[in-house]
Amino acid sequence: MPSRVTVAGNLLKTWLLVAVPATAFGALGWRIAGYHLALLFAGSVVLLAVALYWYADRIVMGMLDARELLPGEAPALHAAIESLSGRAGVIRPRLYLLPGGYPRSAGAGRGPLGGGAIAVSTGLLALATPAELEGLVAHELGHMRHRDTLIQSAVVVLTLSIVELSRIGGAFQRGLLFLLGPIAASFAHLLLSPAREYRADRFAAVLCDSPHGLADALTRLEQAMEFVPFEGSPATEPVYVANPFAEVGLAALFVTHPPIASRVARLRDLDPDWRERLRAG
Repeated sequence: MPSRVTVAGNLLKTWLLVAVPATAFGALGWRIAGYHLALLFAGSVVLLAVALYWYADRIVMGMLDARELLPGEAPALHAAIESLSGRAGVIRPRLYLLPGGYPRSAGAGRGPLGGGAIAVSTGLLALATPAELEGLVAHELGHMRHRDTLIQSAVVVLTLSIVELSRIGGAFQRGLLFLLGPIAASFAHLLLSPAREYRADRFAAVLCDSPHGLADALTRLEQAMEFVPFEGSPATEPVYVANPFAEVGLAALFVTHPPIASRVARLRDLDPDWRERLRAG
């Protein structure tokens, strides 16, 4: 069961993410032309927040160039999500397919009451075992139960929008990115704690009755990073199950995930006798 403190903390962060910009823009409007413009500016922020709340899953999946994965394309995975969602107490999220051979998965949306989405890549479907896929799905369901996906989706939309502002700089794009990149990254680190990944990992281990499917999947993803390059906006890093970007340059600023080795070690520690059983087998 998710901690009420964790859920309340994520909801509070989400409200602050709306209240602070609305207040700031409202104050700016008041300074420029009085309460009429203040209401217009603040109301615009609130309307954008409502749109993001209801369509967060589709907005983020669109940013990742994902398309909906039909039941006939991956019937076993759809069945697994149906079963795990019921056990997790989460309304079944939509399943999406990410393009490319790089093995990765991501989650977005509102939370356990609907409006969630889980995406897996073509490469992941080709490489991962059923137990590994179930572990990754259970991890994303854990984020939904804790309302992590709500704040993660909001942060990704916000930070990616800030980064994209650098494109208006024309010839000064690189310099503007140098300025805006750290600002966007600071929002990600302020609102997202690495502890959320440990919580979702533990939730997945309990949900799957074993920590090893997810541990094996994370190990596979880490190995893939050494051989398969991945390109994309590092501002999307929070929604992935593990950081797919090389930690250099701008991408190093957006790392919100703890090291995979640490996560795998914690998962294995949930079943300390696994090595002895493996040798006996």
